[in-house]
Order: sequence, then C-alpha cells, then structure tokens
Amino acid sequence: MPHFAAGVVKFQKEVFPEKKEFFEKLSTGQSPEALFITCSDSRIETAMITQTEPGQLFICRNAGNIVPPHTNNTGAMTASIEFATAALNVPHIVVCGHTECGAMKGAIGNPEDLNALPHIKEWLGYSKAAVDIVKRMGADLSEEEQMKMLLEQNVMLQLQHLKTHPTVAMRLAIGDVQLHGWVYDIKSGGVTAYDEASGNFIPVDERYSAEMAKIAAMHNCE
Repeated sequence: MPHFAAGVVKFQKEVFPEKKEFFEKLSTGQSPEALFITCSDSRIETAMITQTEPGQLFICRNAGNIVPPHTNNTGAMTASIEFATAALNVPHIVVCGHTECGAMKGAIGNPEDLNALPHIKEWLGYSKAAVDIVKRMGADLSEEEQMKMLLEQNVMLQLQHLKTHPTVAMRLAIGDVQLHGWVYDIKSGGVTAYDEASGNFIPVDERYSAEMAKIAAMHNCE
C-alpha cells in the first residue's frame, strides 16, 4: 500500500499540474468513444493497450469479460451497459478477452473444482455455450488450441448476449453503434479482432486498416 500511496502523491504533485486544464474539462462531463468490457485480471491495462486518455473509455470489468443476457433482475453489468448505450450514447462496444484467463480455464475445467466457489461457478455458466462449442468442435485440438478457441468463442458469445439488451438492440437497429470482439495476448502484446466477413479473428491492424488509413489521412491534412 505505501507504493500506491506514493503513486498518488506523485500524480498530485507532478502529473495533475501538467494536465490541470484537461482534468478541469473532464470534471464537466464525459463523452467516451466506447464501452470497453474486459476481464478483471490485474495484467490487463486498458489504457496502455489502447493508448487512450481518461474519458475516452467507459470500462466494465469482471471475471471472464462476461455479459449476462438481459433479464429483469438488473445487475451491475446490465445497468452499466444501459447507461453507456442510452445515456452516454457510446458509438462502439468492445468485448475484450485475453490469454491465460483464469476464468476461462475454470469454465472448461472440471466443474467439481469450482464447488467451493459457488458464485464463480454460477457466473461462468454464462460461458457454457462457448465451452460446449469447443468440446464438440475442438475435441481433437491440443489444450493450447482449445483454449485459444474458447477465448474467441467466449467473446463471440458475449457479443450475442449484448444484443439481448434493449438499449443495445435499439441502437443496432438504427445503425449508430458497432460491436467489436477482441482477444489480447499478454505475452506477445498482440490483439486480434473478430472479422464478421471471414468469421475469423485477425490482427487489429488488418481488421481496421481502412479506418486507420482515414485517420492518418486526416492528420496529414492538418
């Protein structure tokens, strides 16, 4: 804890004064570009991965980057999704999984191993369809290949769950929100994104090449 306290002091004395006007502007409201749903894993640093500043991402984190299907039993994820899509009107939603995910290892492992963790066991039930797909379609794959498949299938499943949320469904119907599925590789730093046209996860620079080219062109004009 002293390390964290020292970090706060450094922020207050060095970082904040240099960006005082920026933080003053942030204090008047937020307009994030994306709802970013990812895992609670301490190794996932969203700002570092995406190179974003405070105010650009509305972040939701939980074990396994899971999105429960919509029900009338409102939970924290449901409320946050509703706020991001109906109040903040984010134009993008990203579900980002990652390698070495303990939640996914638990989901595909022996169910009896989770008997002492009943809440985790129930939560991971929202990934069951992804697990079933891997066990059926990836039965002949190695454990490493099965895990890669599970990470991707789980992201795709949670994107499907997102579509059951009324505010997301409405925004999708009128075409002013886009869904994105990513998987982050902790060891290599690579990020792959789901490409609906091919049905595969491909490197982000390939998936968003056209959009990135437009941004580069705009900066060159400036």
